[in-house]
Amino acid sequence: MANAELIKRYVIFLVGLLFMGLGIALITKSTLGTSPISSVPYVVSLITPFTFGQLTFALSLVCILIEIAILRKDFTKDQYLQVFVGPFFGLFVDLGMFIFSFIIPNYYIEKLLCVVLGSIILALGVYLQVFAGVIINPGEGVVKAIAGKLGKDFGTIKILFDWLLVIIALIISLGSLGVIEGVREGTLISAFLVGFFVKIFNKIFVKHVQIERWFAN
Repeated sequence: MANAELIKRYVIFLVGLLFMGLGIALITKSTLGTSPISSVPYVVSLITPFTFGQLTFALSLVCILIEIAILRKDFTKDQYLQVFVGPFFGLFVDLGMFIFSFIIPNYYIEKLLCVVLGSIILALGVYLQVFAGVIINPGEGVVKAIAGKLGKDFGTIKILFDWLLVIIALIISLGSLGVIEGVREGTLISAFLVGFFVKIFNKIFVKHVQIERWFAN
């Protein structure tokens, strides 16, 4: 892979992370819950002095450690680049919370609109990150490691992993706050919509954008 192409792929990856952070922040601002992967960091941010983004970074590190424990010698050196994903991802989540700080939806339809728009932005980020093909997000990396170890389908393990995070978030929320925070209908809606919109973006980019030609230039 030529240096110019590699640089372009890293740029697309970072843009993808930016959109992911913005999407997660907008979904969270809906007050109808946050995305499954962000549920634990968000709930913990409500009971500690750490920010949503800082705890997102911490979760990324935990995922990497789990990957290393599972893969051991099969965790190749290039996979350590995942360590650099966490700080950027966390920064973009906090940036999104700052940018959308003015959003305080009062009506339910406004809250649903935040979830839908946030899911679209998040889906675009996920697609760009995967399309770049340079570094895997630690959240996806740990799922891939578990799926490989158990010989199970990635999609199945992804669903189970997301539900595990949601359950942990619920336990922390009820145990520390006495109420459910961060996990509501918006969590379920976004989980469905993100996958749906990723498929749409894939069709759009493959048919109209032709990014592969841009890589070659």
